[in-house]
Amino acid sequence: MASALFARTLLGHRLFHSSAHSLSPKPQILSSLLNKRSDLLRADSSYTKYRVSGLIPRAMASSVAGARADFSTSASTNEPVVSVDWLHTNLKEPDLKVVDASWYMPDEQRNPIQEYQVAHIPGALFFDVDGISDRTTKLPHMLPSEEAFAAAVSALGIENKDDLVVYDGKGLFSAARVWWMFRVFGHDRVWVLDGGLPRWRASGYDVESSASGDAILKASAASEAIEKVYKGQPVGPTTFQTKFQPHLVWNLEQVKKNAEERTHQHIDARSKARFDGTALEPRKGIRSGHVPGSKCIPFPQLLDASGTVLPADELKKRFDEAGITLDSPAVTSCGTGVTACILALGLHKLGKPDVAVYDGSWTEWGAHSDTPVDTSTSS
Repeated sequence: MASALFARTLLGHRLFHSSAHSLSPKPQILSSLLNKRSDLLRADSSYTKYRVSGLIPRAMASSVAGARADFSTSASTNEPVVSVDWLHTNLKEPDLKVVDASWYMPDEQRNPIQEYQVAHIPGALFFDVDGISDRTTKLPHMLPSEEAFAAAVSALGIENKDDLVVYDGKGLFSAARVWWMFRVFGHDRVWVLDGGLPRWRASGYDVESSASGDAILKASAASEAIEKVYKGQPVGPTTFQTKFQPHLVWNLEQVKKNAEERTHQHIDARSKARFDGTALEPRKGIRSGHVPGSKCIPFPQLLDASGTVLPADELKKRFDEAGITLDSPAVTSCGTGVTACILALGLHKLGKPDVAVYDGSWTEWGAHSDTPVDTSTSS
């Protein structure tokens, strides 16, 4: 479980300061893992420690007043993304919190917690996508209950008054999932960092390591809070109150009904090969194909080569080419409900903020023997 991974990470951090003779075989493995993290730090020649002085972005250097525009009016909830220059300018605002929501597919063999420790945007919190999830299902990273989400987010130190900027380590991938999660629970003042950590670093902005371990402790506390809620145990005081928005999340029965009635346009973010059923699903026991009546827009089509969202006119072309209209309601899906949120974000950018996401997505649909499946040969 995610909490166990946090426990191993935290224990390794503590063992770093322990004497060698006190280490048992299991801690020695953990210490080795921490040493691997140190090797990564040394190997990263572009790594630099955050400078407290703070620099005005080069693109804005000609106007200090413009660079320090009023925070409350410089970002609109009508626009779901902010630029790295905007974030750099506003990074020290007291009610702004930055969230690292990195998550990777299992076959990528990347550890988001370790990568966060090596380098993250200064002051960023770590949001564990797998950990802050529903513990009553075997489906991956499903949306938790309101109580569980509130407990976890409060453990991270996030409050309702906070403005949030979410990013990930790929450019734009899992950050959209966490952006959607906050919106599902009624927090609209949340944005995705366009281009994510790669764009931030390419722009020459500083990163920091988690030498203090404070953010990792908070992330571990968030995971523990989730477990306590699902076990019926008391948790600490909550600083974040949820307001559930049911129209933004769909379940299996709603998708079944829509497959028959077609009230909503169903857009699938998976690759065309998976959608057509010509490629095997990465998870065992999952059939190949797609929900009848759905259309395919692989999520990379909404991004440029650097992982930033396409301009609005280009975005609209992508949806137009797939036969998707902004005038009709829509629901999105993917493999496990992560990249479906990128489609929802793209539609939000085009002025359509009410797009639902099928949380269980294809991992749930394809695992059921009684759900209809179409392929390129059967459609």
